[in-house]
Amino acid sequence: MDERPHSYFIAGTAFAAPPLAAGLYVVATPIGNLKDITLRALETLAAADQVLCEDTRHSATLLDHYGIRTARRSLHEHNERARAHEVVADIAAGKAIAQISDAGTPLLSDPGFPLVRAVREAGLPVYALPGPSALLAALATAGLPTDAFGFIGFLPPKAGARANALAALKARADTLVFYESPRRLGDTLSAMADAFGDRPAAVALELTKRFERVERGTLSELATHFGEGDTKGEAVILVGGAEGVVVEAADWQAALDEALTAQPLRAAVDEITARFGLKRKDVYDAALARKSQE
Repeated sequence: MDERPHSYFIAGTAFAAPPLAAGLYVVATPIGNLKDITLRALETLAAADQVLCEDTRHSATLLDHYGIRTARRSLHEHNERARAHEVVADIAAGKAIAQISDAGTPLLSDPGFPLVRAVREAGLPVYALPGPSALLAALATAGLPTDAFGFIGFLPPKAGARANALAALKARADTLVFYESPRRLGDTLSAMADAFGDRPAAVALELTKRFERVERGTLSELATHFGEGDTKGEAVILVGGAEGVVVEAADWQAALDEALTAQPLRAAVDEITARFGLKRKDVYDAALARKSQE
């Protein structure tokens, strides 16, 4: 029997955590400032039967800060597929399992997708506990358009593969969002300037931390700035979308066909509209025509 206290502490005051229904709880955690945790996240982490952590040592800083004593187990990119069936069995047996990454929202360039898919395929519930995200924090503060954006995540580390990936994104009209390590930041910005031209861009660093900053400028200006010295902390790069690009109908229609095979109609239409900078009505009409032929 689990006899540990299902509680958490805020400024030395204990709060009881209500029992949880069985399921997988995908919990967003702070990306820097520990105060950005939500009350629901604290309750869930305290009440869960187990917390799956990308790195148990890293997550100890957060959990210990709030006096959460829930059992911790590692779940990272090297073991998540093998461990997924164990977690599914635990949930089927009535356990509540919480999943967190080192920072931010799990699955966004972090482990978790194979597990969530396995739990869903088993017909078991998955609950979202939204909260901090470097992606959304950067978008909200960069001063670039947010009505349509594409999250790319990390680019390939090798120069050739990175150049090919950027070339495939050149015609997209939405704001593009990337993650990058500090040691590759200058090189990546330079490669983006070569691939995209001198578009407006922003680099967000140390979000929610003491030395948080967002640098704005053209890609070439930012490449020069970040190529001159050491940078600390994982970066979020945001690049303005392409303007005045002539899109061949065959290209976006082929992309629409592919999107419709993997997504509901409205989601596919939204993706293609944003990616190619098209009128939504044109894409929606084309999607309806394709569905009517099936």
